[in-house]
Amino acid sequence: MDHSARHTGTPHDHTTHEGHGHTGPTAHSGAHAGASWTMAVKATLHCLTGCAIGEILGMVIGTALLWGNVPTMVLAIGLAFLFGYSFTLFAVLRAGLSLKSAIKVALAADTVSIAVMELVDNAIIALTPGAMDAHLSDGLFWSALLGGFGVAFLITTPVNKWMIGRGKGHAVVHAHH
Repeated sequence: MDHSARHTGTPHDHTTHEGHGHTGPTAHSGAHAGASWTMAVKATLHCLTGCAIGEILGMVIGTALLWGNVPTMVLAIGLAFLFGYSFTLFAVLRAGLSLKSAIKVALAADTVSIAVMELVDNAIIALTPGAMDAHLSDGLFWSALLGGFGVAFLITTPVNKWMIGRGKGHAVVHAHH
């Protein structure tokens, strides 16, 4: 994962990270270079992966337990956040951060991205006629869910680009790998 727009004054040797886009006199002065679309897409795909796993698992569990729409969506959204955070958490723990520090990094890196993704995805599902009452075996269920992920990806990518370009969101992970 390329988190190259990150620099907040934390000591970090960029000489070993070629191709990170730090050039010119402001590269290490605390200014944040604009994030590339490639960086934003990678960060959004990272977020989408965790969200999709959690959300699909939550929908499957809620449907299997014959829960209503609201408790199923609450479970799905909760698991989307849990899985979304866990991908970043495990990555920064492997880099040597303490659990407390890793949790802070994961929360800072993923909260806005996951929230936007979940808001958009669940709005698509809620607004698709019949999708909330569709069963796991119905094409409508899967098309609304996957279509929601697609729209959420398209909306979340520019949000991540903007945040990374300002040293926020997924950019906070860069100093830890």
